[in-house]
Amino acid sequence: MSTNLIGLDTAKTQQLANDLNDLLANYQIFYMNVRGYHWNIKGSNFFELHVKFEEQYDDLLLKIDEVAERILTLGHRPAHAYSTYIERSDVEERKDVSDGKTAVQHIVESFAKLIKKQREILNTAGEAQDEGTVALMSDYISQQEKTVWMYRSYLGE
Repeated sequence: MSTNLIGLDTAKTQQLANDLNDLLANYQIFYMNVRGYHWNIKGSNFFELHVKFEEQYDDLLLKIDEVAERILTLGHRPAHAYSTYIERSDVEERKDVSDGKTAVQHIVESFAKLIKKQREILNTAGEAQDEGTVALMSDYISQQEKTVWMYRSYLGE
């Protein structure tokens, strides 16, 4: 077995980097969707949602950077083209959404996809004994599960 500079199996880190690049693509599309919701929101909940969406896209931007840096730490290159993101993302690009309820529903759906993907990466990272990626995914999952609960409560679900 060959290992990289941080002592992880190079074949396993290649798979992790590929999975993390898929996650990065999902985060990038989700980020742009939430930016659009923030810019275009209208209606009686404008002030509340405008602020909430800004908080959300700020958090997504931090996670985008952390995921890209984790890929680099594993010795690989993060994807960095929107054409690649669109090809690899399970989160669909959303255009011209101005209704708050619709935007929040899309956010909940996007988080469900991210959480599923992060659980898969968590398992792969555990098998590779990659504690750095395990910790990152574990933190994201626990934060996002709570966020989903809050958004679903907003929707009355």
